[in-house]
Amino acid sequence: MPLPPSLVVSGAVEGLVDEAVLRRLLQDVETIPGTIFGKCGKPFLRENIRRYNQAACHFPWVVLVDLNHEADCAPALCEAWLPNPAPQMCLRVAVREVESWLLADRERLARFLGIAVTRLPRDPEALEDPKRTVIDLAAQSRRREIREDMTPRPGSGRRAGPAYTSRLIEFVAARSSGWRPTVAAENADSLKRCLCRLQGLAKA
Repeated sequence: MPLPPSLVVSGAVEGLVDEAVLRRLLQDVETIPGTIFGKCGKPFLRENIRRYNQAACHFPWVVLVDLNHEADCAPALCEAWLPNPAPQMCLRVAVREVESWLLADRERLARFLGIAVTRLPRDPEALEDPKRTVIDLAAQSRRREIREDMTPRPGSGRRAGPAYTSRLIEFVAARSSGWRPTVAAENADSLKRCLCRLQGLAKA
């Protein structure tokens, strides 16, 4: 019987969906998610990355950030943000957004949204705006509650629906019917690299 997880890993993320994703990934590599900081957007992470790196001199840390259009590739963003990471710092970049990683589990997300799997993109990391793609897919749902929760209401001026975040967190957290990181990693190279790095961190 495997031993229970004992390594506690702290982290920092852009938002609440990112936090749910990071916690799930840490659990899947048999570590204990510690306090997750940030959740105030990318500029906040950039301002505090050196502080997180200093903490990683003593304890394992993970910072998860979206690539968006800030840099041409993940390595370029990492070099710009943190050219000298501490030994226990794991700075990972979702290409182009964490929604890409969720879209990469095509079968489960299609089922969750109530749409045909053929509507989901086969290369989510090539999308210019993965969040927009998720919202557009939700608008096609057979389930009224998904459409109402995840798509913006007319005249609201909002990009997403009122329960977009909570619905995606629900999808990430549902182990028996929701997101499968190892399956998604086969369709998202940045996720595969993230899992590999976290596994190494857990074994260090």
